[in-house]
Amino acid sequence: MSFVNKVVIVTGSSSGIGAAAALAFAKEGANVVIVGRNEEKMKNVSDKCESFGKKPLVVKADVSKDDEAKNIIDATINRFGKLDVLVNNAGMFVPNDITSDNFMDGYDRVMNINLRAPVYLTHLAIPHLITTKGNIVNISSIAATSTSLASTILSYYISKAGLNHFSRGVALKLAENGVRVNIVSPGPVRTDILDNSSGSINWDSFAESTPLKRVGEPQEIADLILFLASDKAKGITGSEFVSDNGSLLVQ
Repeated sequence: MSFVNKVVIVTGSSSGIGAAAALAFAKEGANVVIVGRNEEKMKNVSDKCESFGKKPLVVKADVSKDDEAKNIIDATINRFGKLDVLVNNAGMFVPNDITSDNFMDGYDRVMNINLRAPVYLTHLAIPHLITTKGNIVNISSIAATSTSLASTILSYYISKAGLNHFSRGVALKLAENGVRVNIVSPGPVRTDILDNSSGSINWDSFAESTPLKRVGEPQEIADLILFLASDKAKGITGSEFVSDNGSLLVQ
């Protein structure tokens, strides 16, 4: 799957799935735009990408802030002159439930990053993707269709369900322009998302709960992202691809 001279934005690419995807695109010859908030982690990813022959564009941004989101697109076009692939990967969760006094604080924070930001970035990217007949891959979660932990991280579940429906709607709209939009929904994947939350969930408990008795690795999800962004998937749009070690079979 060659992405030589393709321009690819990956949000949330300082670690985890996003970092794995950025590296995979760089290995296939893409001009990668690394987006995140941790400068040290982004530099680490950038150095690894550059080892494949091309220096990435690194954009420090909080995708939930409109001016910083707009700068991601503007900086990409200023540097490379086009955009071929947008991977909306940035996401987070906070433990909260609807009965908590501060529920709406966590709800707004999660929704702004997990749903509003992809919507706004898509809106900004559309003119450029129409020009290149590019595509979008939105990173969702099996949480969009499961309720196994919904009572404790309800906002996250809502945000991913919304992202799925948005993806299908915009896929239908952009099909007339030859722009594809697809969804990748991982189950548990070994990233630092748990380290960035205040919950008590751990990877071992996740692994034990899956039929395959394992959790995914970021590279597995990156492989799926690259397939959907490539010409090998030119007939696929508005589709959701699940990689969850069988988790939905028991939920």
